[in-house]
Amino acid sequence: MSAFRVAVCAALMVSAAPVAAQDLVHRPISPTFGGNPFNSNHILGTANAQNDTRDPRAESTGTEADIFARQLQSRLLSALSSQVVDAIFGDNPQEQGVISFGGQTIEFFRSLDEVTLIIRNDETGEETRIVVPLFVDVN
Repeated sequence: MSAFRVAVCAALMVSAAPVAAQDLVHRPISPTFGGNPFNSNHILGTANAQNDTRDPRAESTGTEADIFARQLQSRLLSALSSQVVDAIFGDNPQEQGVISFGGQTIEFFRSLDEVTLIIRNDETGEETRIVVPLFVDVN
């Protein structure tokens, strides 16, 4: 027999041998595509860690003086809002009043069952109305 015939016979014998295989199954990792829902936090954390882009509209932290000024303004507004709440709902509540500060005017009016607050931007004239119900304690 020639070498060619021997090679062909060997190839046929090898290809005739039983071959075992298993099904190829794709399991997605992302829960968006049917993967395990417990992977979502990990995938989101990884994506956020790799994200280098920053929102151009986001405020920068600024200098220490800017941070101090914002914190001071926040504390002053908090103290002022406490005084407004005390004037409306405190031990000696007023029936009506007007408070102006920083380009805004707050007006409040008390009726029997509610308090109406009107917050007005002095520059634009924009108004926000808040109606707070009064709960009457009947003893």
